[in-house]
Amino acid sequence: MAKYLLIYHGGGGGENMSPEEGAKVMQQWTDWFASLGEGVADGGNPISRAWTVTADGTTEDAGANPATGYSVLSAESMDAALVMAKGCPHLAAGGSIELCETFEIG
Repeated sequence: MAKYLLIYHGGGGGENMSPEEGAKVMQQWTDWFASLGEGVADGGNPISRAWTVTADGTTEDAGANPATGYSVLSAESMDAALVMAKGCPHLAAGGSIELCETFEIG
């Protein structure tokens, strides 16, 4: 099975949620991960701070569409991973997902 990196962009402002709203969102993520079963290779984490590193230097500018989190899925194909990603609660929060197929070297 191949691994697929989901890079989350945008989405709802969790920092502005009440504890009840936060618990509801966390339950949606828990339910989504549970529905994927062994397809979840790494549930990932949110991203709070990003810098851009280039050969010319480093800036605290994360670019126009910074990543806000990631997960890694295992799936039989890109199409299967796409179906899995479409159920992600991040989409309902107004975010988008960049789906990337990874590959093993060596």
